[in-house]
Amino acid sequence: MAGVKDTMVNTTPTTLSSGYDLKVYGLDNGQFLYIHIPALTCITISFVCAVLILVDSFRLQTFRSFFTWTKSERFVVYLAVCDGLFNIAHSMDHLHILITRDHVYPVELCKFYGFMLAEFITAQNLMVNIVAINAFVLIYYRKNICFGRYDWKLLLWTYGAPFVGATIAGIADQLGPNGAFCYFDGVKGEITNVFFTTVPLLLVLVVNIVLYVFTWYRIHTEAKRLKNVIGKEATTVRASHKVARTMSLFVTAFFAQWWAMALYGVWQLSADIPQALFQFVTTFSNVGGILNGFVYVIIRRRKMKGYYEKEKTKESKSKLDSGNGPSIDRTLDTVDLDSKV
Repeated sequence: MAGVKDTMVNTTPTTLSSGYDLKVYGLDNGQFLYIHIPALTCITISFVCAVLILVDSFRLQTFRSFFTWTKSERFVVYLAVCDGLFNIAHSMDHLHILITRDHVYPVELCKFYGFMLAEFITAQNLMVNIVAINAFVLIYYRKNICFGRYDWKLLLWTYGAPFVGATIAGIADQLGPNGAFCYFDGVKGEITNVFFTTVPLLLVLVVNIVLYVFTWYRIHTEAKRLKNVIGKEATTVRASHKVARTMSLFVTAFFAQWWAMALYGVWQLSADIPQALFQFVTTFSNVGGILNGFVYVIIRRRKMKGYYEKEKTKESKSKLDSGNGPSIDRTLDTVDLDSKV
């Protein structure tokens, strides 16, 4: 999460050498419990949701068949893993600070917590960005982005790139306390935090919103054009619309989770952070598992109600009327209705 500026924590007049020289945020203004209690509450509920998603996903489908699941179903699992590990690490540092009313010691433990946050916050950013790009390419080019065998391309990018970046930050001594929790050091890591968190998060948010708007505009215009049309092309397009709508749920949830942190990152560059905005950050940034849970429920309900099978029914009926036509399964596979790659 974004670092807390030294102007927010009423630092001492002595020269600051690290985040440990900052006062623990909230102790001197009565906001300490209002920061950590809501944060821990959101983190706990989010973690429970992430666990329930994983348990229910593998209860309904086997682990061995995981890479034959639809992309949306696999995305839910990957994001649940991100949320769960993020929640574990972030709950530990919040709980440590709440109990001791001091920074996390030893410094190596705080750096570990900071590393975990940097890894999984960034991984989630990259993952949802890939989802937005996938939906856009599907709608505009009718192409399926291949993630490679066992999704190795997707996983290498979304988990590998943040791991390398967080490792470099750790070696360069940029991780540590920021006054409220462990992430990038509030003194030594301020600049690194801007380029590792604020800039990428803003970039991903803007790109996702632009892709989201273009995707939904194309869906809206094509849906009107094909409202009463039956046939191969119409079936393919409608199927792609349904897949894209499902993937867009992840983009919506991502915006709901990270808008406050993006605003926080920009605001802190030029002015002190209002207490209300800081509260929004510690609340919304910790509800990823809850939002992902909503997405999971919607996907599961749509699948149970045959949301993705209706186009097969329409096309099959059309084929019976005409007496010929291509396989609907082949048609829908083209638009990644049940993509396994």
